[in-house]
Amino acid sequence: MARECAEKGYAVTVYDRRSHIGGNLYDERDEHGILVHRYGPHAFHTNSERVWSYVRRFGEWVPYTLVCGASIDGICVPTAFNFVAVDTFFQPAEAQEIKQHLSACFPQCSTVPILELLDCEDAAVRRYARFLYEKDYAPYAAKQWATPPERLDRSIFSRVPVRLDYRNAYFDDRYQAMPKDGYTAFIAKILDHPNIRVCLGEQPVLAFDYSEKKILLQGEEAERIIYTGALDDLFNYQHGVLPYRSLRFEWQYEEKDSFQPLPVVAYPEAKSYTRITEYKKLPPQQVSGTTYAIEYPLPFLPDHSEQEPYYPVLTPESQAAYRQYTKLASHYTNLTCCGRLADFKYYNMDQAIEAAINLASVAF
Repeated sequence: MARECAEKGYAVTVYDRRSHIGGNLYDERDEHGILVHRYGPHAFHTNSERVWSYVRRFGEWVPYTLVCGASIDGICVPTAFNFVAVDTFFQPAEAQEIKQHLSACFPQCSTVPILELLDCEDAAVRRYARFLYEKDYAPYAAKQWATPPERLDRSIFSRVPVRLDYRNAYFDDRYQAMPKDGYTAFIAKILDHPNIRVCLGEQPVLAFDYSEKKILLQGEEAERIIYTGALDDLFNYQHGVLPYRSLRFEWQYEEKDSFQPLPVVAYPEAKSYTRITEYKKLPPQQVSGTTYAIEYPLPFLPDHSEQEPYYPVLTPESQAAYRQYTKLASHYTNLTCCGRLADFKYYNMDQAIEAAINLASVAF
C-alpha cells in the first residue's frame, strides 16, 4: 500500500511497532549463517500473472517447490496427503481399492478437501478420510485452534487438501518461488522510494475526531490513515476481543546435516507442539549444521506485548463481532483498513498482495 501510494505522488510514512521491516515475512541469518524466518515459514506461490509480475519488480526470484510432511505413527509422509499415504498406511489390496474409489468418486480432480471426503457416500473413501482426519486433521486442529473442529470455518480445513495422485508438491500454483536475497531484502526494495519514510519501533498515537469523522495521527489530521492492525485494538475492544491464535518458537541448532526429511513437518501426535521447520531446507542452503524451530500454539492475549496475533479464529461469533468493527471503521472518512489483521482473514502472501493492489487502485 505504501509503495502504491508513493508511486501516485503521495508522501507516505510507514510506522512499525517492531524494530524491523517486513512484518511476519522478516528473515535474517542466524549466528550459524542460516537464513531463518523469525515468524514461521513462508513459501511464495500464486496463479496470478499480475502478482507474479509485481513481485519480480523488487528482486530476483528462484524456483522453489515446497514439500511438507506429517509424522503419523512415526512415519513421515508428504502433505498434502497423496497416494503415498494410502500405500503407506494400508495393505496393498485395500490401498488399491481406496485409490480406485477416490478416482471414481472425484474424476478430473487432483485435490479434494478433507471434509468433502468425509461426506462422501463411498465407504472406502470415507474410511480413508476418517483415518486422515483422526490421525492428523483433528489432533492438529485441536492444538492449533483450541476450538472444536465443527465450530471452525470450513475454509481452514480446505487449506490442506487431499491429493488424488502421487505428486508431493504442497501447492499446485503455476508460480512457486523464493526471493533470492530473502524476504527482508524484497520488502526493503518495495520501501525504497523517495516518497516513503519508515519509522521503526514506533507505535503511533491514533485518536478519533467524532465531529469530523476523522482519525487523527499524533493529534494532527492526516489525509489518509492506512491501518493494518487488528480492528478490536483500534476501537478499544468495544465489541469484545477478536480471537487470534499465537505461537511460541523454540529455536534449536544441531551439528548434523539433517534433522527431518522435509523442511516443514507437522507432528499431530506430539503433545504440545504442532510442527517443526528446518530452515536450511527452506530454501536449500549449503551450510554445516542445521537450525530448526518448534512451533507451540497458544491463545493470543492482547495485554501480552511479547505475543503476536497470527491466525484469526474464524467462528460464527468472531465473524459477527468483526462485522461490528468494520461498521465502526466505515464511519471515518480518512481510514482505510487492509491486511490479514485488519481484514480478520487467513491470507496467503499472493492474496494479501493482490488485495492491497486492488484496494490502492480504488482508494487513491
